[in-house]
Amino acid sequence: MAGRFFDEWTVGDSITHEIRRTVTETDNLLFTTMTHNPQPLHLDAEAAKASEFGQILVNGTFTFALMVGLSVGDTTLGTLVANLGYDKLVMPKPVVIGDTMYATSAVIALRESKSRPDAGIVTFQHQLINQRDEVVCQCERSALLNKRGQ
Repeated sequence: MAGRFFDEWTVGDSITHEIRRTVTETDNLLFTTMTHNPQPLHLDAEAAKASEFGQILVNGTFTFALMVGLSVGDTTLGTLVANLGYDKLVMPKPVVIGDTMYATSAVIALRESKSRPDAGIVTFQHQLINQRDEVVCQCERSALLNKRGQ
């Protein structure tokens, strides 16, 4: 199993996730249309070209989902009970088609579950970083994880 159990984490643990992903026009188009987002910056090349960015920007919710997705294999795969929340989401730089991303995760808090003695809550800080080493997305994720042997 790739993910870690609650009792295998310590505050300060950090991971640079090995999987990288280049964002394609198809990724952006499909995600944007599947979520019914009509924002011209994501769909209309001419409108995007006339904007201050000069090109199509990748849908921010795709960017967020990619960041979390890249982290799952090393953090919560097979050990997750539930994601409890995402906080302090920021997107300090835009993502454009062709950017190649990787993610990092750091444990910033741990606490025992009050209602589930067989689980605990890990709070991760996730970052998504492009090929220019710019952070393009960051958030804190609280995840309820099983304890080993539970």
